Amino acid sequence: MQPLPIDPLLPAIVESLRATPTLVIEAPPGAGKTTRVPRALLDAGMADKGEIVVLEPRRLAARMAARRVADELGEKVGGTVGYQVRFEDASSARTRIRFVTEGVLGRKLVASPDLAGIAVVVLDEFHERHLQGDVALALVERLRRTRRPELRVIAMSATLATGPLAAHLGAPVLTSEGKRFDVAIEHLPAPDDRPLASQVASAVRRLVVEGLDGDVLVFLPGAAEIRRARETLDKLAQEADLVVVPLHGDLSADEQDAAVRPGPKRKIILSTNVAESSITIEGIVAVIDAGLARVASQAPWSGLPRLRVEKVSRASATQRAGRAGRTRPGRCLRLYTRADLESRPEHEAPEIRRLDLAQTVLELAALGATDVPWLEAPPEAHARAASELLARLGALDASGGLTPTGKAMLR
Repeated sequence: MQPLPIDPLLPAIVESLRATPTLVIEAPPGAGKTTRVPRALLDAGMADKGEIVVLEPRRLAARMAARRVADELGEKVGGTVGYQVRFEDASSARTRIRFVTEGVLGRKLVASPDLAGIAVVVLDEFHERHLQGDVALALVERLRRTRRPELRVIAMSATLATGPLAAHLGAPVLTSEGKRFDVAIEHLPAPDDRPLASQVASAVRRLVVEGLDGDVLVFLPGAAEIRRARETLDKLAQEADLVVVPLHGDLSADEQDAAVRPGPKRKIILSTNVAESSITIEGIVAVIDAGLARVASQAPWSGLPRLRVEKVSRASATQRAGRAGRTRPGRCLRLYTRADLESRPEHEAPEIRRLDLAQTVLELAALGATDVPWLEAPPEAHARAASELLARLGALDASGGLTPTGKAMLR
């Protein structure tokens, strides 16, 4: 196997987890924590009494990680290593490492509150602070503190300050200082008022003129922007013999896999933030970052969900740039100024502060969970609004318990 920066830390990770049931791992992007840590736990015999379940924030990451670990074991996915995402289950009775999306574990907790058959839960990319990730951490920690004290829990983060998380779990912190390769980062000298697609085309042309010798990953806020950029790049792609491919959450699994699979021609991958957190995409030598993302939230005046294009945080910008230095020195062209970057928040606001909580309240009601140990409790007003909505819909009774309608909604 190719050496990775996380490798020297693996024996300490195993020993720590044998001594203490919780652990926080801090490792920079590209360190190899997603694939090497579960494999190390497997080799140490920690899957002998139950599965190692690894939570990934996105289905692309779950599939790619499972395939990489299975390949390193000399197996196919579905044997010792499998994955499970919504509407797709590539696992079997032999599976000991199962990569899953966060919602899959949430549904398993509702169906099997004791997580029977699971020995270790690994929460990967926890710095993204997805709502379902926060809920999973709270429910797993509740279970560990009550009926399953032997359950092992690992939280892994690339950019999050780990102190509060470690204190919440009562866990030691192990840090991987290693990094892959240097990334030369360039910012615009002044704001560019041209359409985003034109800015992307100019950046790609510059890379081509300066001797592009690999693939380019372009971060854009959504599918509409990807479509416009693809149209604008069409002529340049033909001239330079490039392949332009989209990568976003609405694509099928086959389409996503085709975008990240190595090919005979240089590729321009136009991606949303689904490519921020996944294992290394081979061939990437440069990143073009628009510095934007579509962010889900809830309109306070209507209670309806909404998506808005917003500037990404400094942590997210760091994560994106790091994609260019996974296999060799790379470069990142940011389509915004350094002053713009420095004015941004360090991290995005956790989803628990800004998303609708109706599904979460419904799941907690199904578990009878009134004593949830949150890392960060949801805003009281948001939780109350979700409970009132579910009561009006007939999903909760007067005491907050689940009704037959609520059970049907949960299914």
